[in-house]
Amino acid sequence: MTALAASDVVPTLSTAMRDGSRAEHEAAENSAFMSELLEGRLSPTAYADLLLRLRRVYAALEETTRALAADPLVAPLHDPALERLAAIDADLSHWAPGRDAADVESPAATAYEERLRAAGAWGGLLVAHHYTRYLGDLSGGQVIGRLLARTYDLPEGRGVAFYEFPGIAKPKPYKDDYRGALDSLPLGPGDLERVVDEVKVAFRLNQALFAELAADLDAYRTTA
Repeated sequence: MTALAASDVVPTLSTAMRDGSRAEHEAAENSAFMSELLEGRLSPTAYADLLLRLRRVYAALEETTRALAADPLVAPLHDPALERLAAIDADLSHWAPGRDAADVESPAATAYEERLRAAGAWGGLLVAHHYTRYLGDLSGGQVIGRLLARTYDLPEGRGVAFYEFPGIAKPKPYKDDYRGALDSLPLGPGDLERVVDEVKVAFRLNQALFAELAADLDAYRTTA
């Protein structure tokens, strides 16, 4: 039997998702909006407007996830401890009291919502979005939370619940287990590429949210 060449080795799903979407991930991370926000150059309204968009995104993600909770591709990853909607609402009570996400005019959030609901057609598509959002929240999101609290001098326990996971004591082993669950999903031939392509879409949708907000940077700047 001939040994497989290195180029013939099929990567695990978690590796393929990470490596296959690296360019899209970096583009989403390097947004002008987030850079300005975390450097304290934007008013609190800027972050409130991001949260209002994210509320729509997570409402769609979490509704679709619950609807597919018994799907063999979704069930191993579904965990209420990951859900962010209640945390976003808690943060909005600090950043945007009285404002309603449903009233926000946002083509980017609408496109993201629609894609998430369409992902209910096949569990593998939803897995791509679940991974992109929640593993990001458990990774770089932790740093963002600390920076926001310091930059905007937030009262203890206010405004950054989105980045806190009280039901997950140790994020590192949790993320390792999550990746292990990804790698054990019962995907058929060709499914891996389809999932990776949807991860790329997820990062582009996230980038579009930031680009939409960046269009108003001058209005958001505290020194404008």
